[in-house]
Amino acid sequence: MALKESEAIVLRSYPVREADLLVTLFTRLEGKVHGVARAAKRSKRRFGGALEPLTYVRAYYADREQQELARLDACEILESPLSSEVTYPRVVALGHVAELLDELLPDRETNDPVFRLTLSVVAGLRGRDVWLPITYFELWMTRLMGYLPDLSACMVCGRLLDGNRAFFHGLSDGLMCANDKRLASSEISATSRARAAEMLRAPLESLSRERWSKADAADLRRFLLQTLERHLEKKLVTPGMLEKIST
Repeated sequence: MALKESEAIVLRSYPVREADLLVTLFTRLEGKVHGVARAAKRSKRRFGGALEPLTYVRAYYADREQQELARLDACEILESPLSSEVTYPRVVALGHVAELLDELLPDRETNDPVFRLTLSVVAGLRGRDVWLPITYFELWMTRLMGYLPDLSACMVCGRLLDGNRAFFHGLSDGLMCANDKRLASSEISATSRARAAEMLRAPLESLSRERWSKADAADLRRFLLQTLERHLEKKLVTPGMLEKIST
């Protein structure tokens, strides 16, 4: 049973038995890995604060013969989201990132682009603004999972949407022009589409640091979440919590 070492991002941890934790890690080596951290609630030397969601760690683990769960031996903290001011919006935003990763990533499948994206977004969430990093993460996860449609043309007639109104529907995969929109469609503004195009061209760190409000690109986030939930075939929990954030 060879011990493995990998950079990892903690997604979830749940108590099992008296002192053990069931942990989900997004490892750079093997993608999403589920494991058991024995006596984690007692051992500060091996785990001490390293199993909080979205903590960037160096993990040491081993696969156990004929068992799905790995044995997690230790985690060394490389970067903790708790090193910055802990606010309710930050906690909810970090939980949203963790939920999307946990739901969208398959087990044991390496995905370095998503790993690098997550590190960038978690770093972006150290400040007071949660809406730009969250929107960036949702957009790029939709794209990297292969779910993002062409945002420049109507999915029905192929007409270019630049300079024209565009609409989306919860049961459709792309955007539609005014002539082809379905009943009960929602509109996505030209401003939000332009912001999406900018985010797809540039790293998060290089984008304007002007603070976004909740209203900025809210229609884009609704479109992205509808797309993700449709492919997951389930409702996510954290978007409802994000909606309760007032600004």
